[in-house]
Amino acid sequence: MERMEAVESQVLKVGIEERVEPVKALVFGLQHVLAMFGATVTVPLVVGGAIGLGGSEVALMIQAVLLAMGIATLLQTTIGSRYPIVQGSSFAFIPGLITIGSSLGMAAVQGALIVGGLIEAAVGWLGIIGKVRKLFTPLVTGVTITLIGFSLADVAVKNFFNFYADPSGGTIPRATLVAAVTFLTTVFVALRAKGSLRAMPVVVGAAVGYLLSVPLGLVDFGTVRDMPLVGIPRPFPWGAPVFDTTAVVLLLFAFMVSIIESVGDYHAIAAVTGSEITEGRIARGIGSEGLACSVAGVLGACGTTSYSENIGVVALTRVGSRYVVQMGAVMLVLLSLLPKFAGVLASMPAPVLGGLTLALYGMISVTGLRLIKERVEFTDRNTLILAAALIAGLGAPQLPPEFLAAFPKVVSSILESGMAVGALTAIVLDRVL
Repeated sequence: MERMEAVESQVLKVGIEERVEPVKALVFGLQHVLAMFGATVTVPLVVGGAIGLGGSEVALMIQAVLLAMGIATLLQTTIGSRYPIVQGSSFAFIPGLITIGSSLGMAAVQGALIVGGLIEAAVGWLGIIGKVRKLFTPLVTGVTITLIGFSLADVAVKNFFNFYADPSGGTIPRATLVAAVTFLTTVFVALRAKGSLRAMPVVVGAAVGYLLSVPLGLVDFGTVRDMPLVGIPRPFPWGAPVFDTTAVVLLLFAFMVSIIESVGDYHAIAAVTGSEITEGRIARGIGSEGLACSVAGVLGACGTTSYSENIGVVALTRVGSRYVVQMGAVMLVLLSLLPKFAGVLASMPAPVLGGLTLALYGMISVTGLRLIKERVEFTDRNTLILAAALIAGLGAPQLPPEFLAAFPKVVSSILESGMAVGALTAIVLDRVL
């Protein structure tokens, strides 16, 4: 312990177990909320829009997400890894949530998150995490992450041109202007902004796009007016959970990706804080994430994962206190009690999301490709596995619905998910060849 504390003092101004005076903790905690806010709110906005939820229903989901992520962060920093890790909505869940929500309904999403979360918790707390990690070699993980971004390409482009809200195309000129300005603002802030502003490209891009959308008539404030000022999210907002086997199987691939991402983040935060990384911390961290996903299912939210953005905040500020992160978690819980605030977020026009996700989803794919480039040796064997997995993952979702109807339900659901098909193909070939 003495050695660990000595290392921490060289790396951090404030160590993991150190407390910060309330005012400073509030400021540092707010930084963590701002760093993760844009991405974590984008998930329910994209999922809700893609499956056809109304404005009030999307606001309901945002409320649930804010509460679930606040609870998840508190779990992670207390009974989990006890690192200063912030939990937020995972982009890995988006394809599965859209598929399940569109075909089986949000009640099935709730059920899949509850069951999948319990499975992930068991993987962590029972020490199975070591064996699961062996399946996800850099080749398999790289293919899977790459396909997450690719599978969301059509969602980004449809939002860019406002397809979901206006399939007739009457708003294309206005939508294109808003989406382009949002995209360019986000990219400019990410590449050229100075100081802390550079860490918030999504927040700034969304704000600029939203403000431009108002005079162009793309924002509907009806939901905001109808929402109460204060309200507590209730359990199972989408009705009694439906425990559908195909939905659970489909979402398990997202859970696997989330686990791999989080294990990587645990190593990263350990390096940033100069603290020890142990199998026990990893196991507890994954266990708490699984429990948090089940809680998210009960609340009608989305799946959770650790956020790399906030590790960057720790590295930048050199404040690694987990109590600061817990202050941020409390802020998320308090924000979840303000339905009007959720209503404002839910009124975010689709073109703004399109401008944001054009870059965000592309970055997911680039992250996977970079992992493959840096960690995978391009032998004939690995090249063939990579080629087969990518083509299978890109091609399977293109099968027409009437053809997929000929398959068993579990199989057809998997075939609809490029991420699932690509991951399975890569895992099998990596084991066999």
